[in-house]
Amino acid sequence: MLAALGDWPVPAVSAAVLRRSGDDVRVIARHGDADRVQELASVTKLLVAYAALVAVEEEAITLDEPAGPPGSTVRHLLAHASGVGFDDRTPSAQPGEKRIYSSAGFELLAEHVTERTGIDFPEYLTDAVLAPLGMTATELVGSAGHGARSSAGDMTAFAAELLAPTLLAPETLREATGVQFPGLAGILPGYGSQRPNDWGLGFEIRDGKSPHWTGTGNSPRTVGHFGQSGTFCWVDPEADLAVVVLADRAFGDWAKPVWTELSDRVLDRLAA
Repeated sequence: MLAALGDWPVPAVSAAVLRRSGDDVRVIARHGDADRVQELASVTKLLVAYAALVAVEEEAITLDEPAGPPGSTVRHLLAHASGVGFDDRTPSAQPGEKRIYSSAGFELLAEHVTERTGIDFPEYLTDAVLAPLGMTATELVGSAGHGARSSAGDMTAFAAELLAPTLLAPETLREATGVQFPGLAGILPGYGSQRPNDWGLGFEIRDGKSPHWTGTGNSPRTVGHFGQSGTFCWVDPEADLAVVVLADRAFGDWAKPVWTELSDRVLDRLAA
């Protein structure tokens, strides 16, 4: 199922496939060095969003309190709807008007969590998410939008959490993986304009997007993220499956066919 990764034009790639049965989540396939630490790039946003959701449950913040540019909230920042640009904190649209994919928005989010909790965000991320899940190889060393490093082993633990949450209430994760600000159009990096470009609270939602980085057989409810480092993580709740891939070649045209082929191979083999 993962043998094709050995043919990818990538110096080093590691991966895992997870399956949920009831409350039990198991790793059913692995490839590569699970302990090799690699850049997550924008997959960082999944970890940061999860920490922010823990902060919501701890009542340190609320989703609808002001954060970021005027008129924006925590919810806007998490859903790429605050109006700030990819790496520019100056708004180019009103909050809720467009889906503008933004690392700057996640930096603002992390600063907001720090302000409300009094804890530096990398430390909060560790305490809230990484340590409880045993993700000892993972750290945030740069931007909250794209600056984390991790291993396939650690990201497998995180994917298991997404399949069967222990750190968040199930209803919180359901809200996070549901569409926020429905109908907003925007650019999906690497895949062009999407109408709509649906997003949850930190989670990109597949819905009917085409082209897309997941498999053609992934359900519309599939959520996750990919990163410019050649890394991705998706969870398909209808198939009860998750896939994690970490690579050390920057995302480009090489990735698009092989990512989709891998996802479809997993789904063909394992989807009920």
